[in-house]
Amino acid sequence: MSDQRRGDRLDQPRAPRNLQLPRVDAETFGRWAEGIARGMGTANFLVYMTLILVAWFLWNTLAPANLRFDPYTFTFLTLILSLQASYAAPLILLAQNRQADRDRIALDEDRRRATLQKADTEYLAREIAALRIAMGDVATRDFLRSELSRLGEELDEAAERRRKLERRQQERGARRAAGAERLDEPRDELDGDYARGGRYEG
Repeated sequence: MSDQRRGDRLDQPRAPRNLQLPRVDAETFGRWAEGIARGMGTANFLVYMTLILVAWFLWNTLAPANLRFDPYTFTFLTLILSLQASYAAPLILLAQNRQADRDRIALDEDRRRATLQKADTEYLAREIAALRIAMGDVATRDFLRSELSRLGEELDEAAERRRKLERRQQERGARRAAGAERLDEPRDELDGDYARGGRYEG
């Protein structure tokens, strides 16, 4: 019942029952059509076509009458050229349509890649901006150099103070040792042991 209703519908074409049309692979036929169209668009095709036409004219004009297969007015040649033109135009259109389909697919792919590249570029731009903001709180190279130089100066000053302190301690120890040997010697201003005011210059 459903098949009968489906067959009675007017929005669907009626399938032929007895007529079986040959099935042709569209891709194979398309490649074949492109090859013919590509060959007809070359200089070799024009040269060969010109040579054939000249030979046709010469043979059917200069050959003996009993050997001419297409006498003057060249009706058979006109028919052949008409058939060639009638088949060449659809083949060229088919090749152009296939090329247009390929160009459309390539354009869609280029548009998709451009969209992905734009998204990647925007992502990298955001990441770089975030890094620049984060680098505002990070010590820079000049800051580290200034801090290291300041620490180096402080260490040099501390080492210099330590050397002066050690030298003073050595001098005091030497003076104490020399003072122990001269216990009986009176101390006066000429010896330089005491400065003015009675304070020891150690």
